[in-house]
Amino acid sequence: QASTIYTPKADGTVVYTSAKAVIDASHTSDGYVMVKYTGSNPKVKLRIQKDTEYTYDITASGDYVTFPLTEGSGSYTVKVFENVSGTSYAQAVSQTIQVNIASDTTPFLYPNQFCNFNADSNVVTVSDTITSGMTDPLKKVEAIYNYAVDNITYDNQKAATVQSGYLPNVDATLAQKKGICFDYAAVMVAMLRSQGIPAKIEFGFVNGLYHAWVNVYQYDKVLDSYIWKLYDPTFASSADPATLAAYMQDPSNYKPICVN
Repeated sequence: QASTIYTPKADGTVVYTSAKAVIDASHTSDGYVMVKYTGSNPKVKLRIQKDTEYTYDITASGDYVTFPLTEGSGSYTVKVFENVSGTSYAQAVSQTIQVNIASDTTPFLYPNQFCNFNADSNVVTVSDTITSGMTDPLKKVEAIYNYAVDNITYDNQKAATVQSGYLPNVDATLAQKKGICFDYAAVMVAMLRSQGIPAKIEFGFVNGLYHAWVNVYQYDKVLDSYIWKLYDPTFASSADPATLAAYMQDPSNYKPICVN
């Protein structure tokens, strides 16, 4: 079965325009907004708030960037901030948007800054190859998880030098066969989403250390229902399997603060 690429679109049917930014809310029912910064400031941040406040860097001036609406239907406030000096920012745009998302899982099917891919990405080609002939989504999840675990090595040097605001390049990670926890998670999530399987990158703390891992929406045979199941490909690539299984079965070990 071929990949299923959900491509974000800025259709222009619902648009909020200001002197500094354009917010395209044409597809909020699919769980995302697209924002284009039209000013000249080199340092710009976007803040999306419903129940939780998420702050992102806008890295592409003049181009639309996709941002997920991760907290379901309701009222979201989207704000754009421009750098004034140092770490000080001033608000340039604020827009409140009423959102009715068709499904809670839809936001976790589209690419965005954190797992950026398209139909031409190698990560999609590899995902198609390793899941070839499979029709059971659980088998696909297993194949993709094992691939990330077996083919990526943890990059200690990168971990020691990575800068705030870092965004993964999933194809580069596949080519280099190494990365940090964010890279492991982004590769796995991009592969899963390209197969039409909802998946989240979660950020938070594990044993007091900042970390990224994955949650996958999948069928649980025991519960006879769909659940979000935690996967930690970074830990799995180096941990003893028995230790890993025991650790991951206790969700209190993982304390998420951000979901994308």
